[in-house]
Amino acid sequence: MTQALRLWPLLTATHRYDKSISTYNRGQGQTIEAPILAYLIETKNGRILYDVGCDHTKIANPDLNKRYYNAESFAFGAPDMQEAQRIPHHLARLGLTPADVDVIFIGHLHFDHAGGLKDLRRCGCGAEIHLQQDEMNAARTGEDAAVFPDDLVDDAGAPLQFRIQRGEYSLVPGVSAVATPGHTAGHMSMLIELPKGPPVLLAGDAADLQENIDEEVAPGGLWRGQEQLAIDSIRKLKTLATASGAQLWPNHDMAFYKSLPVFPAACE
Repeated sequence: MTQALRLWPLLTATHRYDKSISTYNRGQGQTIEAPILAYLIETKNGRILYDVGCDHTKIANPDLNKRYYNAESFAFGAPDMQEAQRIPHHLARLGLTPADVDVIFIGHLHFDHAGGLKDLRRCGCGAEIHLQQDEMNAARTGEDAAVFPDDLVDDAGAPLQFRIQRGEYSLVPGVSAVATPGHTAGHMSMLIELPKGPPVLLAGDAADLQENIDEEVAPGGLWRGQEQLAIDSIRKLKTLATASGAQLWPNHDMAFYKSLPVFPAACE
């Protein structure tokens, strides 16, 4: 029986960029606005955050913004992240603090998914941080420009302590990690069995848009160009969604995000 109780999508920022970043070899010259989401899962055994959004400091501080989001590296500039969109503020609206989070599950290490780790630590979050070994190995190569090494250390420069995982596993009954490599080397999705409604399958960046799912189009960013691996992961998610009766949620689709319950309403 599932221990999951409810699920909240958290809008942590928005980003305008060329659609080809989300759809491989498609959409060049078409600008889209994408939500940058994290997800809070409340269970009978504690609270889990799937992803943590961007580092607000790198966006709000002009010098850091220029350093990390310079035009040579990021043609479309920094995401739009308001102070109220920081995860500690979302938690406060639910009567919680960062100390009430027990597990942070990082689907992959790109700046818009792992950047908020340091902010949460500053705010008193002592949660264990789950990450795949393949994802850490890839980050250490320095090949992926969307991974900011500074996001992986604390304010003193000491490496954040990750609980390294290998492959698929159950976090608690009803919340399962699903391996979906391709976008990154160790990308993970998550299946959440809710007590009332259908299960939810968070694609993460294995599928940015509904188009990725419907037409089996790889996301634009691929680890070492492995398009077929990314497509295989989309097909795996679709098969799992059919078998489990789950809703498969794309991760950066604004129209889909707007169809979800408005925070602080939850999915149950």
